[in-house]
This record gives sequence, C-alpha cells and structure tokens, in this order.
Amino acid sequence: QVQLVESGGGLVQPGGSLRLSCKVSGSIFSILHMGWYRQAPGNQRELVAHILSGGVTNYADSVKGRFTISRDNTKNTAYLQMNSLKPEDTATYFCKAARVNVYWGQGTQVTVSS
Repeated sequence: QVQLVESGGGLVQPGGSLRLSCKVSGSIFSILHMGWYRQAPGNQRELVAHILSGGVTNYADSVKGRFTISRDNTKNTAYLQMNSLKPEDTATYFCKAARVNVYWGQGTQVTVSS
C-alpha cells in the first residue's frame, strides 16, 4: 500500500520561501512519477510541477523560475521548493504519485499574506 504524507506548509509573507515535502511509504518510490498540485477555494485543482522517475521536470508557467521540484530516492521523498511567493500562490498543495495506479496525499495549506 502506497501512502503519501505532505508537510512544510504554513503562513509566509509575500516574497518569502517554503519547502514542501512528500514522504512516500513503500518500496516503489524510485519508479513513481511525482507531482505537486494546488487548489484554491472555488478553483479547480491544477498542476504546479511534476518530476518523472528519471528526473525530467515540468512546471506550470505561473511558477517557472520560482519553484523547483526535486526528489530523493534514498529518502522516498519529493520536494517542492517555493521562492518569491505571491498571494496568488495561496492554496492547498497536494502531492501525487503515479505509475500504474494514482495516489494522493491529504494536502498541506500554504498561505501567502502580509
């Protein structure tokens, strides 16, 4: 059974930084494609960034140059480094893992406000 647990969210001022972590249980992390999504109230869930099992990354235009997705296969963990945060980045951030099946974490809240 694969389970995902996100952490690292919180309240930050505009221009600040946060690093989200997604810890994955089980032994198949290295072959999973990992993604970060976000959902603000009243909006649909949207892709923020993803990283394939081989390390190829892709980003939403709104976060390019500010966010960095990475993974550490020795720790079964994916990360999202978020810099230069803006109020419009405020959302619940979800981690997703996929290969044959799709798995979601419970989400972590990120609030960017002064």
